[in-house]
Amino acid sequence: MIEIEDLALGGAVLFRMPRFHDNRGWFAEMFNDRWLKQLGIGTTFVQDNVCWSEHADTLRGLHAQRAPMAQAKLVSVAIGSVFDVVVDCRQGSQTYGQFRTTVLSAHDGRLLYIPRGFCHGYLTLAPSTAVYYKVDNYYSPEHEAGVRWDDSKLDIAWPLDGRVPILSDRDRALPLFSDFRPL
Repeated sequence: MIEIEDLALGGAVLFRMPRFHDNRGWFAEMFNDRWLKQLGIGTTFVQDNVCWSEHADTLRGLHAQRAPMAQAKLVSVAIGSVFDVVVDCRQGSQTYGQFRTTVLSAHDGRLLYIPRGFCHGYLTLAPSTAVYYKVDNYYSPEHEAGVRWDDSKLDIAWPLDGRVPILSDRDRALPLFSDFRPL
């Protein structure tokens, strides 16, 4: 049976697929269009991505794409674990500017569905972490958008305990939420 947790953030859903264990380990379906539709998610995915991070404390995000190339995502962790963040950036949304955090790991097998209009990012909690995600639209550099991970207006409690995250130059240059144009 699929365990579902509505994140009360405009369609973002966290769920766990059943795992079948035996003396070798476990087996689980990581994607099945039929069960997504049963959950009320009619998204058609067109591309699969894998993002590998060598070190713990690698921070990626907070990223989105603007229309007409906006993307919904189905995120899971194949190896390691991440502290995952979704921020509602939809213009006119009742939960605009609100965010939710969760830990996703290869061990627990949870998946996160993120509708279009959300910024998404994560901090790796273990070395050699691989994040696997499906998207419903193709990547377009011209439509990139994002918000700084450390914006005090959002006040996300990243579990860094004083450590400095590993960031890309692109992520360092993202705008503050107050300067962000809603999606």
